[in-house]
Amino acid sequence: MAGEFAGKIVVISGGSRGIGRGIATAFAREGAQTVLASSSEQNLAAAAKAIAAEGPEPLTVAGDLRTLEACERVLARVKERFQRCDVLINNAGATRAGAFVDLPDAAWLDGFALKFFGCVRLTRLFWPLLKAAQGSVVNIVGGAARTPDAEFLIGGSVNAAVANFSKGLSKLGNRDNVNVNVIHPGNTDTERQEMLRQQRAAALGKTVDELRAEALAKNNMRRFGKPEDIAALALFLCSDRGRHVQGTAIAVDGGATPGHY
Repeated sequence: MAGEFAGKIVVISGGSRGIGRGIATAFAREGAQTVLASSSEQNLAAAAKAIAAEGPEPLTVAGDLRTLEACERVLARVKERFQRCDVLINNAGATRAGAFVDLPDAAWLDGFALKFFGCVRLTRLFWPLLKAAQGSVVNIVGGAARTPDAEFLIGGSVNAAVANFSKGLSKLGNRDNVNVNVIHPGNTDTERQEMLRQQRAAALGKTVDELRAEALAKNNMRRFGKPEDIAALALFLCSDRGRHVQGTAIAVDGGATPGHY
């Protein structure tokens, strides 16, 4: 399948680290021209250097995707450089975990600003290009959308909102020939996940190692996920082989999600 996405323009928000970087690397290996959007110029530079060793050098756009201005800047750079977009991966998001009574209004507003409104704005802005390319949108959400957690109320609420938005948007996608799907990662070993484990551990009075062991034992999981696991599904969903998969949400969590399909 080498070069399956050659000539395609793939925009990834939150593409400088973790799952986003893993997805960008996978697309680059298949020949795609990736565009990485994130808040840290330093992280973007490091990601671009690594990805350039695997495929086309990424275009990077630094900005606070909690704001409309930054989202508009991503679109402007893509239109200026490529005049098209074939795939949009909405991955940016950093909601906090912790004890409910200790989470202030600012944490809730911040969680929705980046993951929900960032996703909505980027999708709305890029929709005309995606429609013209008969492209794909994949929103990286999370299992808490289906399975609420007392120590992850912000994340669960935001995830549920993004999942609902995605399902509704897929109906417009049917009319405009744009595929819209969701991936729900489970426990995936990234810097972001490690930070969440530390926040949960503090809220529950446990150690991070205890939480890791409990998570594996609870669901008889063989291992935690890796960014490559999510990237493999993202590639499929955006390929011709996945074209008939529309308006669905797929968990990549080793069978950990106890909620409904």
